[in-house]
Amino acid sequence: MEHTIIIGGGPCGLACALELQKQGVQPLVIEQGNIVDTIYHYPTHQTFFSTSNKLEIGGIPFIDEKPKPVRMDALVYYREVVKRNKIRVHTYEAMTDVQQIAEGQLKVFTKKNEKQQTYYTENVIIATGYYNQPQLLHIPGEQLLKVSHYFKEAHPYYNKDIVVIGGKNSAVDTALELERAGANVTVLYRGAEYSSSIKPWILPDFDSLVQKQAIHLEFHANVTEITEKSVYYQVNGQMKQIANDFVFAMTGYMPNIPLLEKIGIEVDLQTGRPTFDPHTLETNVKNVYVAGVVISGYNGNETFIENGRFHGKQISTAINT
Repeated sequence: MEHTIIIGGGPCGLACALELQKQGVQPLVIEQGNIVDTIYHYPTHQTFFSTSNKLEIGGIPFIDEKPKPVRMDALVYYREVVKRNKIRVHTYEAMTDVQQIAEGQLKVFTKKNEKQQTYYTENVIIATGYYNQPQLLHIPGEQLLKVSHYFKEAHPYYNKDIVVIGGKNSAVDTALELERAGANVTVLYRGAEYSSSIKPWILPDFDSLVQKQAIHLEFHANVTEITEKSVYYQVNGQMKQIANDFVFAMTGYMPNIPLLEKIGIEVDLQTGRPTFDPHTLETNVKNVYVAGVVISGYNGNETFIENGRFHGKQISTAINT
């Protein structure tokens, strides 16, 4: 029987593992991809908002010569953290359910290579993030192959007509990379002005390209339908249409709420926040804790690696007192 199982091998899940190790506990991390899978799926040339010292976990230095690290720097750092600290990780294994079967005993169900597996543990920490669940537009055509909620790199879209839906960091980053690669980019954003969350060092470049009409931007744009050849949208009640080859719907992400509810965790329907004790991060299900961005519900801009990395200390203290 395990002492603690951590669901999610991202930075916050790994931070929990390191804090438990300091308490003499060797937890098991179960990750549906490989370690820090979300960071792996970031755009190839992603630059972090944070400086490297604010991405450190377990007090292990993350030293980088650049002011802000890029995706590859982070992948190397977190791999070394796992390797040097001998964190136990079961990769490419997805948690499907957690059940309380007795006082102080939980049963964790997982699936790997279509095979069901079960574990018994005293504690479970849910650190699943939210990157695997995009916030859908719920409009006709969203499931077409030309539509993606993720952006990797721009080269395949050279000289293609691209529509980017959204106006926050991921949408702006995507538009900039596409324009640099020679794509014809239109950004459709339902807001009335630039989002205050856009990284301050990229907004001038983006605005300059908009002013030069190298990127076409429309505010107050509500997309209503996507077809094989066009995107339909409304601006202040006026219906518009634009021909395009590909669509990037960069509309944000959300926690896997159905899975939380299946476990028995109460979730606020308006905010998407799970019920938890703010001091211990224990949910309404005894001995089941939440860590990282999953605690923020639909507001993914509230919790980052910067602050989520400290959840492990709260949880390890609660578990071992």
